Amino acid sequence: MKLAAVGDNCMDVYDNTGNAYPGGNPVNVAVYFVRLGGQASYTGVVGTDKYGALMKEKIAEKGVDVSHIRFMEGNTAITHVDLVDGERIFGDYDEGVLAGFKLTDEEKDFICEHDMIVTGLWGNIHNDLVQLKKRGIRIAFDAATRPGDPAAIAAIPSVDYLFFATDDGDTWELRETMKELKEKGPGMVIATMGEKGSIAYDGTGFTIFGIIPCNVVDTMGAGDSFIAGFLKGILEGKNVKECMKMGAANSSVTLEYNGAW
Repeated sequence: MKLAAVGDNCMDVYDNTGNAYPGGNPVNVAVYFVRLGGQASYTGVVGTDKYGALMKEKIAEKGVDVSHIRFMEGNTAITHVDLVDGERIFGDYDEGVLAGFKLTDEEKDFICEHDMIVTGLWGNIHNDLVQLKKRGIRIAFDAATRPGDPAAIAAIPSVDYLFFATDDGDTWELRETMKELKEKGPGMVIATMGEKGSIAYDGTGFTIFGIIPCNVVDTMGAGDSFIAGFLKGILEGKNVKECMKMGAANSSVTLEYNGAW
């Protein structure tokens, strides 16, 4: 059971504490997937600044295959964050060398040796997904809070599992949005709703799951933890509700400490 996480990474720099943690959507999913007992690799680029080598080192320490992390001249991506009562407040984002990230043919061959690819809105591989899908690999995509973003729109027709996040809860509008997204081609649409749980739509009906209560310290990485748990369930052949439960349980672990991992 091997997951290929591809695309963006960043250092989450907490401006009000001075702490800095490695992270980024695909990176986080890879780390959490390994935490659950799976195998995962991360393919992406880091800068030649002080954060690049640290990023690769810390990802490797978590048991993720880092053989396809490349160094490019320049700065590693940085997301500025404030922590207020356990909630992360995002500030400026400096994309750094990720702005020039493009998959090589060798990297495409490598990730297609896995059972599934996971990437996201800032991964810069949305235009490669059509070709990768034709090679028979399953694809998961995280559209964050912006399923209407041009990168998401380009990715969605090639996606098996489309994730996005909302704070509005299970509303009629949300369900209509999920139906509209499903019509664009993904096999399943899954919305995470924070403390209100999650909802999935497969084209025939909706499945709902709540949360696993925990002591919330920092919400950084909670959504990525859900994705990792959900995808591990899928690769184990579990039904949708069981996958959602695995995602919720994995999130509850992450919520109880500072930083993504």
